[in-house]
Amino acid sequence: MIGRLRGRVDGRGDNWVLIDVGGVGYMVEGSARLLDNLPADGEAVSLAIETYVREDQLRLFGFTNEDERSWFRLLMGVQGVGAKVALAIQGTLSASELTQAVAAEDKAMVSRAPGVGPKVAQRIVQELKDKVPEAQFVANIATAGEGSASAQAVREALSALVNLGYQRGQAAQALNAAQAELGDDAGVEALIKQGLRELM
Repeated sequence: MIGRLRGRVDGRGDNWVLIDVGGVGYMVEGSARLLDNLPADGEAVSLAIETYVREDQLRLFGFTNEDERSWFRLLMGVQGVGAKVALAIQGTLSASELTQAVAAEDKAMVSRAPGVGPKVAQRIVQELKDKVPEAQFVANIATAGEGSASAQAVREALSALVNLGYQRGQAAQALNAAQAELGDDAGVEALIKQGLRELM
């Protein structure tokens, strides 16, 4: 399996880019967002790769980082979502916007992607609300970034609210509002109290 490609951009089409790695050209499919942000032909590029193997085909899908690749895998696990739909969603929404949409169960946000109707959008937010990695929820709430005191406080507060019986998506939404109200320096206890107020 191919997990990453480092090479040079050697051409592109509507939904693919050719990456030259040591004289071998790999055709990599990607979202509109990825293709729009690629460097110019001849320049170096590094992409996380999801390898898709079936009896009759081998396809490579490219992503700028591991979060995007994780989202692709999650989306592909939803009934009725194939590669085309998953890439359309990722072309419309960034990884953090997807996290926000799923946490808030905002099917309207997901259905902004071309080819995604309300039923598919509803299925996506319902099936993925408890599958999004905690680190993505935390990163989406804590503006100071992974490893910071802010992120640690949010992680502990999120864990506490989930242990009290709240859904992770609900708890993440409440903590998002709590941090907006209290500021980035809020401690665990303050976040939990404000989060509970938001949930009431």
